[in-house]
Amino acid sequence: MGGCNLGSNESFKLLHLIANDCFKMGYFYHACKAFDVLERLEPEPEFWEGKRSSAMGVFQMVVGGKESVEKLQEVADLLRSSNNPHVESIYRLMQKWAKENRVKLE
Repeated sequence: MGGCNLGSNESFKLLHLIANDCFKMGYFYHACKAFDVLERLEPEPEFWEGKRSSAMGVFQMVVGGKESVEKLQEVADLLRSSNNPHVESIYRLMQKWAKENRVKLE
């Protein structure tokens, strides 16, 4: 008996489904991680938008006290690994909030 034997196309589709479903359900951290992998595999604008929106969802949850600051650091790192020119403005916004709230964000 073998394990799961998905081809790369099926795996990609499954990851895409997971990313979108996590986003719709408000699991922004997991959506961001999935969109990050998708963006690395295929640098499509759709995946960047999903990653950006998910990252902002995590940020909003951290600001609201519903998510840990550690997750914000992870998401900030995922954003910074992107080549998108809009990363810096988003990261600066997160840094500004972190500084004002005495939260360490690298």
